[in-house]
Amino acid sequence: MKYYIIAGEASGDLHGSNLMKALHKEDVNADFRFWGGDLMQAVGGTLVKHYKERAFMGFAEVIMNLSKIFKDISFCKTDIQNYQPDVIIFIDNSGFNLRIAKWAKQQNFKTNYYISPQVWASRAGRVKAIKHDIDAMYVILPFVKDFYKTYDYDVTFVGHPLIDAIAGRTQVDEYTFRAEHELSEKPIIALLPGSRKQEISKMLSVMLSLVNDYPNYQFVIAGAPSQEYSFYKQFIKNSNVHFISNKTYDLLSVSTAALVTSGTATLETALFKVPQVVCYKGSWISYQIGKRIVNLKFISLVNLIMNKEVVTELIQDDFNSKNLKKELDKILDEYQRTKFFMNYYELEKKLGGKGASKKTAELIFKSLQ
Repeated sequence: MKYYIIAGEASGDLHGSNLMKALHKEDVNADFRFWGGDLMQAVGGTLVKHYKERAFMGFAEVIMNLSKIFKDISFCKTDIQNYQPDVIIFIDNSGFNLRIAKWAKQQNFKTNYYISPQVWASRAGRVKAIKHDIDAMYVILPFVKDFYKTYDYDVTFVGHPLIDAIAGRTQVDEYTFRAEHELSEKPIIALLPGSRKQEISKMLSVMLSLVNDYPNYQFVIAGAPSQEYSFYKQFIKNSNVHFISNKTYDLLSVSTAALVTSGTATLETALFKVPQVVCYKGSWISYQIGKRIVNLKFISLVNLIMNKEVVTELIQDDFNSKNLKKELDKILDEYQRTKFFMNYYELEKKLGGKGASKKTAELIFKSLQ
């Protein structure tokens, strides 16, 4: 079968690559054409456009790049038409994917969605279009299935693919890891400032402002695969700061605590059982628009899944050096850390165990028979 897959950022590239591997097991002659990244490309097939070429964060940034976005949409439609896939698989990336899905349905292409658009967070009116344009929806968060049920839309909860991604990784030897990256024996505080330049620029300076307050720890920046070290270097002013690129899971596996930009990384950090402070700061206009249309008590996946505050969220003006130090002190306290671990184990249970990619691949392939 011919599979056209559209993912729009680093997490979509990860989940897309694992889905492709699982589809290959179901369909040994699977042919892939996709929008994604290096991980999907490593599986095989044809990469149409890399997510780094269209990574825009926030409402203001999207508006500034509307011309490029519309050109990409037009090109994508033409590319699909020329390829004539048996199924189009959309992965998150709602602003782009829902526009393509509407057109694809009109052209009678089979449409599947893996990892739902965040209609549960804002603009729930989009559910009507999703029900019309998407033949099958596979969701990875348990509360999302419940959300769609209120709209009389039957979707399939397959579990969370991060559990597979983490379980399937090669275990790192801590001594070797520290030696390889010239790290001392001091406990590690991991810094996960995001994957886009706009995020990193807003987050990293504040995170690094705490370095001198913690001489008994070492700070390690988790470099995103989409960015070069030269970009991070401008923010590093202290010898107690290290940089490791594209090894976030290995870093988390040996870390004592983490400061994490809101997104998929908050869930990854929780699954590695690392106490964390969740941070977010966007442009003023994006934040003002966002807080008026996002209907959520929390922004981190950890708190959303647990439906309570497990991790502290420092958002916009609350994200400053004073507050960050206060919260970091808390998560370094042994009593607080025990509470984190208990909540994290409960979180993992809620995510439904292993096999998300396999289940989804089986259902997609079966639907094509």
